[in-house]
Amino acid sequence: MAPRTTIRKAPERPHPRPRTALILGLAGLLAATGVTALTGTAQAASTLGAAAAEKGRYFGTAVAANHLGESAYANTLNTEFNSVTPENEMKWDAVEPSRGSFSYGSADQIVNHAQSRGMKVRGHTLVWHSQLPSWVGSLATADLRSAMNNHITQVMTHWKGKIHSWDVVNEAFQDGSSGARRSSPFQDKLGNGFIEEAFRTARAADPAAKLCYNDYNTDGVNAKSNAVYNMVRDFKARGVPIDCVGFQSHFNSASPVPSDYQANLQRFADLGVDVQITELDIEGSGTAQANSYSNVVRACLAVSRCTGITVWGVTDKYSWRASGTPLLFDGNYAKKPAYTAVLTALGGSGGGGGGGGTASCSVTYSKAEEWNDGFNGRVTVTAGSSAITSWTTTVTVTSPQKISATWNGSPTWDSSGNVMTMRPNGNGSLAAGASTSFGFTVMKNGNNSAPVLGSCTAS
Repeated sequence: MAPRTTIRKAPERPHPRPRTALILGLAGLLAATGVTALTGTAQAASTLGAAAAEKGRYFGTAVAANHLGESAYANTLNTEFNSVTPENEMKWDAVEPSRGSFSYGSADQIVNHAQSRGMKVRGHTLVWHSQLPSWVGSLATADLRSAMNNHITQVMTHWKGKIHSWDVVNEAFQDGSSGARRSSPFQDKLGNGFIEEAFRTARAADPAAKLCYNDYNTDGVNAKSNAVYNMVRDFKARGVPIDCVGFQSHFNSASPVPSDYQANLQRFADLGVDVQITELDIEGSGTAQANSYSNVVRACLAVSRCTGITVWGVTDKYSWRASGTPLLFDGNYAKKPAYTAVLTALGGSGGGGGGGGTASCSVTYSKAEEWNDGFNGRVTVTAGSSAITSWTTTVTVTSPQKISATWNGSPTWDSSGNVMTMRPNGNGSLAAGASTSFGFTVMKNGNNSAPVLGSCTAS
């Protein structure tokens, strides 16, 4: 078929790096242990992240560190999404501006913000021809190979256990009908083997992280997506470590959602890799935009190995395509028709609970999956004789145990880090007698004690 209109992300310079903190790790462990989010049974979820979690998926957004101080931005992020991708802060020019000198502050700010709220993190990106500091392109072949492998190893090691999926190599194929590799310092000096080498280096650096290849204009069956498909098929046949393929999915009227979008996702999934929609935005407005978003979400839900969706930004006003108003929230953070279409496609609802009587709830704990150094716990929250609109409970672990990840709830912590207070994340409204649940991962650190639940309070 004819090549589709090229859509490119305009490079954006990295923002200043204000602080470094270490809060809560290993969100990616959920994927590594095959855990999916636990579902509530009473009310349809009322946020994007909670609704996606009930389908066993994440719904994320690209995040810029310099906007986290804006309350409307942070509140929308915290309420609606359960996964984040740093927009520019993990790219090569941001983290290694000069050879061997690494700077992680802005990206750490995003990772810490996400992990303190139980969100997953996608790493973007390790090897890419763009936003590349000039010193990389000037290296001779042997030095370039050494620099590439060192960059992958250092960056992945810094966030080891905290990144669910990494875009190891980004946009390595040309547009058009050739199916050829794109000219870049890596391709031109290291040859076709640089992609395989990058993936093998990445696996050694963080064996638990999902390793993805990511590209644009590969959303339907065409020459470019065929070339990526053939590479992935070859990698799987030869045991090259690749776990997932990312489809950026930047759409507009000249480059709409292709009719074979779902079929294309499925054929990649059939190779034995997960597929992820990694940078979704759709220019337009009103019903047309809403319908396109709905079609993308439904396609993902129809492919069992489509593990999540990331939109490329929180609000139209900060989008790289701001004039096309391509996101789910407008410049004032109001929900657009596209938001409602996405929530509906995920099976969610904007409705709440209600009812008279005294609000009450109870909690029970059960252990789920367990492995040598950790286990997953599940807490079921059940409303009393009247409907409730919110609940709160605590989970206490015994030191040196630590809770390393959570899902289907919004956690806060005491100063010791051993007492977690959990509140709803879109699953607070329960009918009388109805239940929902949240989960968490405990790293044992030599202690196999069961967590202790506090009382449940409701409103």
